[in-house]
Amino acid sequence: MGVRVVVLAGGTGDLGGRIAKAFGDRNVPFRALVRPGAAAAARAGSIATGATIVEVDYDDAAGLRDACARASCVVSALNGLEPVIIGMQGRLLDAAVAAGVPRFIPSDYSLDYTKTRPGDNRNMDLRRAFMARIDGTPIRTTSVLNGAFAELLTGEAPIVLRKQHRILTWGDVDQPLDFTAKDDVASYVADVALDDASPRFLRIAGTTVTPRDLAGIMTDVTKERFRPLRPGGIGLLSALIRIARTLTPPSDDVFPAWQGMQYLRDMASGRGKLDPLDNDRYGARTWTTARDVLARRVSSASASGQQRS
Repeated sequence: MGVRVVVLAGGTGDLGGRIAKAFGDRNVPFRALVRPGAAAAARAGSIATGATIVEVDYDDAAGLRDACARASCVVSALNGLEPVIIGMQGRLLDAAVAAGVPRFIPSDYSLDYTKTRPGDNRNMDLRRAFMARIDGTPIRTTSVLNGAFAELLTGEAPIVLRKQHRILTWGDVDQPLDFTAKDDVASYVADVALDDASPRFLRIAGTTVTPRDLAGIMTDVTKERFRPLRPGGIGLLSALIRIARTLTPPSDDVFPAWQGMQYLRDMASGRGKLDPLDNDRYGARTWTTARDVLARRVSSASASGQQRS
């Protein structure tokens, strides 16, 4: 095949920037697509590592096709709602097909949306819609499905309630929950981009823990007792989601509170559980665990508290 050149879309975002770094760590030449006027900022950021920055207008079909020319794989890390996931990513897909790119990795990076119920989760519905579109093309596709980003355990998601010494759960306290650190996802995606034989779906989880496990981990790392808190079941959570969605003004926010609640429901119900896992497809690696993330957070908070005292 000669020198591999990968195309990366969305490399200026959080996960996309980590994927760019993973390519750089592997000395993989890649083109980072950025919007017109964003090249200088991209070169100043972490995306510059090993990248050829290409400014492209996603409404310019010919320019987008040229940006994909002679690439071995297009990797999408675009993040947004329908105008991005279906619109921009769809135009990127069309350009990759027109340019004869053999492989495409869509911006899925989520729990297993193929097993969840249509209508239950807006962002998963968008991924399903794009799956139907891309599976109608000749391009070979690999979706990387991963556990919820492990970094959410530090407070962004209402799971570990530090002040209350509780682990919030809406389902069975022994329901396994998948988490994967962002850097681990990025590293794996870089390997997938270089794997010409990768299958349609790959599933990874850096750690799988139950709410009861999380209570034990927090008790261990803080030396304070944590317990699971179950205010209600999946039915009550669904009712709260409907209320929150009704009361939330329409916006372009990708993750309003009710969307996060939808994601938690797919986790707590077990419908989005990743199985089987493909963690070892590219050899043994050290995965970041829930304990790693929580212990670092507790240690950082303790150090910060000592500095203020």
